[in-house]
Amino acid sequence: MNGPSGPTQTPVDHHTSEMMKKTAVLVDGVVLNGPIIDSKAGQRFVEEAYHIIMEDAVKKATDVNEKVCEWLPPEELKKRIDLELRDRGETHQRLLQLCQNTIRYSVKTSHPRFFNQLYAGMDHYSLVARFITEALNPSIYTYEVSPVFLLVEEAVLTKMIEFIGWEGGDGIFSPGGSISNMYALNLARYKYFPEIKERGLYGGPRLVMFTSEECHYSMGKAASFLGIGTDNIYFVKADDRGKMIPEELEKEVQRAKQEGATPFLVSATAGTTVLGAFDPLDKIADVCEKYGLWLHIDASWGGSALMSRKHRKLLHGIQRADSVAWNPHKMLMAGIQCCALLVKDTSNLLQRCHSANASYLFQKDKFYDVKYDTGDKSVQCSRRADAFKFWLTWKAIGTAGLEERVNRALALSRYLVGEIKKREGFQLLMEPEYSNICFWYIPPSLRKMEQGPEFWEKLHQVAPVIKERMMKKGSMMVGYQPHRGKVNFFRQIIISPQVSREDMDFVLDEIDLLGKDL
Repeated sequence: MNGPSGPTQTPVDHHTSEMMKKTAVLVDGVVLNGPIIDSKAGQRFVEEAYHIIMEDAVKKATDVNEKVCEWLPPEELKKRIDLELRDRGETHQRLLQLCQNTIRYSVKTSHPRFFNQLYAGMDHYSLVARFITEALNPSIYTYEVSPVFLLVEEAVLTKMIEFIGWEGGDGIFSPGGSISNMYALNLARYKYFPEIKERGLYGGPRLVMFTSEECHYSMGKAASFLGIGTDNIYFVKADDRGKMIPEELEKEVQRAKQEGATPFLVSATAGTTVLGAFDPLDKIADVCEKYGLWLHIDASWGGSALMSRKHRKLLHGIQRADSVAWNPHKMLMAGIQCCALLVKDTSNLLQRCHSANASYLFQKDKFYDVKYDTGDKSVQCSRRADAFKFWLTWKAIGTAGLEERVNRALALSRYLVGEIKKREGFQLLMEPEYSNICFWYIPPSLRKMEQGPEFWEKLHQVAPVIKERMMKKGSMMVGYQPHRGKVNFFRQIIISPQVSREDMDFVLDEIDLLGKDL
């Protein structure tokens, strides 16, 4: 049992203790004999913590009868968790209690009624894959330290490239769709102006890029981070459904050229964050081809529709892209984080753009084929084995199972839309294209009011109040936001195969219950 001053070591018998004293080696006052980690105590802790994880984070967290979250304000939560870091370690039982409290007060994103983000649900195969990679603690840069996981990443990238429709290509798993988008900008810039890698931006042309006004905010961050500058992003008008207008794109390209700037990239979006809109990729590709621009497609959210023969038409023209960002951790539930950048180029552009040729990692005289040392393609050094999560899930349920997930999510979306149309007090913003269902809840007090400025001002206040109530009750999580001049509305995201028709009905019933007095 652990004492009050910290975990105790496994008892050592008297004879062993005497032997250790006689053979002890001291350097700077530190005894170097034997390990200082108590492996037996550590293993016991892992075993007991595993039972807590299974019970509280796997079973209870996916039980529809449990809360999505046990909400506490920050100051109260600080008291419950005991965040202070002390000079001496905590006891074994205290650590287990901390693990339990961490789970208890965290949001259960695998809960069937978590609809708040573009990810949700629990894939058990992905979870096991994470257990394995966390236990092995690999880093994906050379074959010698990560043989299985590098081959897995290659296999997954090859299959994803096949679904895009390219005959070949390259790719890398990154820490997120935002980083994948940054990679694309860097690759495009390097292709057209490779001298920037050595010389930097000084004396180079004024590079400009184009993206929809509905794009993900990471495009602005990428432009800032890479020194392109947010002023050099030309935001292209989108139509009422949130799709980039190709004719407006061409006008912006021409305007940039007239201003003396150098256009180099267009970023289209397949599945926008709020409305779930898909840009007309084929027509945008025509503009890129006409002006010699790199076409990147941010399909972080919508790329998984490629797995469905019924819905892949949403991404018609994606095979004409130069690069694609696609996050299997969203619709396909591969577990955060699992994000791929895919590149049509087969001339080793990724390697040439990012390589630093570190001789302590990427020696050319190794005893195996060094083409499997892919780490120099990455801007990272240490890199997680994220592809393994997706690979194990894909192996478990097959392409047919992944397709079924997409089809079911979109079918549930259509069901929810039908229910919204039937119910008094609910109003759709528009017919959804994907599984982003955007709608207003109009409480009884506003239903007979003329929809003028006062009506919209009052309606704007409804969603935040209902969100607060659902969070404190723990019944579900649904996001809300204003958008393009429209007052606050709910944005329901449907992903998890654990979600049922009954959950769709519950969402509408619960919103009405929480907001009918407003």
